[in-house]
Amino acid sequence: MTTDPWNDLLGCLDLTPLGAGTYEGRSQRLEYRRLFGGQLLAQFARAASLVVPGKELKSLHTQFLREGRTGEPVRYEADVPHQGRTFATVRLVGRQQQGVVAVANASLHVWEEGPDRQTVDPPGALPGPERGTQLSLLPWESRAATDLDTEKSEPPVHELWTRVPEAHRGLAPALLSYATDLTPIGTALRPVAGLTQTDSGRAFASAVTTHTVWFHRPFGTGDWLLLRQHSPLAAHGRCFGRGDVLTREGELLASYAQEALLRFT
Repeated sequence: MTTDPWNDLLGCLDLTPLGAGTYEGRSQRLEYRRLFGGQLLAQFARAASLVVPGKELKSLHTQFLREGRTGEPVRYEADVPHQGRTFATVRLVGRQQQGVVAVANASLHVWEEGPDRQTVDPPGALPGPERGTQLSLLPWESRAATDLDTEKSEPPVHELWTRVPEAHRGLAPALLSYATDLTPIGTALRPVAGLTQTDSGRAFASAVTTHTVWFHRPFGTGDWLLLRQHSPLAAHGRCFGRGDVLTREGELLASYAQEALLRFT
C-alpha cells in the first residue's frame, strides 16, 4: 500500500500519552537511511506543547546524540523545571531501544502585546511554478529561488519557498520545525564545485548535531513562507547555517540555526 507522506507526517505528530510527561510517537514511513531529524524536531515541539498547555512554543534547542532507527517509535520523556504565569521551560529526552537518540530544551511563552519592530530585508517575489522543486522529505509544494543542488561554485545562500498545507493551528510550530531541518547542509555545500548534498555517503559524511528554532510571532499553516538561509562557516569537519522564516508580506515569523558534521572522505 502506498503511504501518503502528508498524512503519514500528521500521524507521527499524534503522540500517544504513556503517563505523566511521557509520550510515544511512531516514525515516518520513509525510504531513508536513518530517522530524519526533522521528525524528531517536530515531535519534540509537539511534546513540549502537550506538556505545557496554554502557552506557545518560543524556542526549541535540540541536540542529536546518535543516529535514530527508521521504523521504530520514539518515546519522549519530559519534565518541567520551571512554569510561571507567562514563561515555562521543558526538558525532553527522545529514546529508542538503543538508548537516547536526542535531547531538547523548549521554552514556552504566553503571547503578549507590546512594541513591534523588525529589521529584515523584505522577501522577493514568489517564484513561479516553473521553479518548483522536489524535496523528497517535504510532503508539500516548494519552490526554489536559488538552486540548491548546483555543481557550480555558488555563494552559500539559499531561498526556499514552501507552503505547508492547512492543519490544526497547534501543529504549526512542529511542522515548521520539520521544514527547517532539510536544507542547511546543502546550503553550506553550494560553494563546493562538483559536489551537492546528494553526494552524502560517498564524497562526504554529514549529520546534524544541534538545531535551534526561535518562534517570534503566532502563525498558522496554508500560506507560502520563505526560508532564507545563509551558511557563514564550514571548518574543522563541521558546518554552520542560520535562516529566517518570512511571510510573503515580509513578517518575520521564526529564525533557526544549525550545526552539522561535514566530513569529506
